[in-house]
Amino acid sequence: MTTGIFADYLRRLGITGPHTPSAEGLFALQRAHLERVPYENIDIQLGRPPGIDPELSARRFGAGRGGYCFHLNGGFGALLDSLGYDVTRHVGGVSEEPDAREVNGNHLTLTVRIDGEAYFVDAGLGDGPHEPLPLREDSYEQGGFLYRLTRLEGAEQGWTLHNTGGPFPVMNFRSAPAVMADFAQEHARLSTAPDSSFIRTLSLLRRDATGIDLLRGRVLSRIDPHKGPVDRELGGPEEFFDVLAGVFGRELDDLTPVDRAALWARVNQAHEAWLASRPA
Repeated sequence: MTTGIFADYLRRLGITGPHTPSAEGLFALQRAHLERVPYENIDIQLGRPPGIDPELSARRFGAGRGGYCFHLNGGFGALLDSLGYDVTRHVGGVSEEPDAREVNGNHLTLTVRIDGEAYFVDAGLGDGPHEPLPLREDSYEQGGFLYRLTRLEGAEQGWTLHNTGGPFPVMNFRSAPAVMADFAQEHARLSTAPDSSFIRTLSLLRRDATGIDLLRGRVLSRIDPHKGPVDRELGGPEEFFDVLAGVFGRELDDLTPVDRAALWARVNQAHEAWLASRPA
């Protein structure tokens, strides 16, 4: 991988100058990534899902795009590698079932070891921790959001991240190291299968120190753990694209007028179908 790819990526994160691996540096990198590189599936919605090669993801981030977990943690892991961090990739899986014990393979997560201490590092959950968590059984509070790490025992040896109040209350991952090829088949399914949530619904998330910005279709939410969510419906395409660029920091220079019209039509159609399905 070339230096230029990561130079553009670091510029997007607002990080300049030489970088020596440290816990403080790792924390700053994850915070910056979550605040400036959105979780998003715009290209999947447009029928052109990007591959998950980490170099491609790093290039996309440097150019102002985002992605979902295989892109976000794939690219972030590659950036950390380039800076000299000791990074391990793991097969994981988010689940709606709070008691789930299996690792279903729909998530890529990272651990990083610094000076003998291991950290859980994840820039690809959308609503996950703002900063890395020490990889040990404990509970953690970040800006009012509650997380807990526990051992995953039995057939699957690894860890569970408990995300209290989130739509996916657990994310299980194996301790064993993984490589990007381990995620290729699931990426193909998630980015092309008609029943995939990435195909059905446009989603963008951005995490900062005090809350989460979430766009699902035409509904923009600000999630504050102390006050609850505040929702508003976006009124038209101009407001919609302003939110993509302004709230989520997603550069739009790759979207032609045809792309914009197609994306808005798809989002609006899904929104109208969702409204029609709600109880009267």
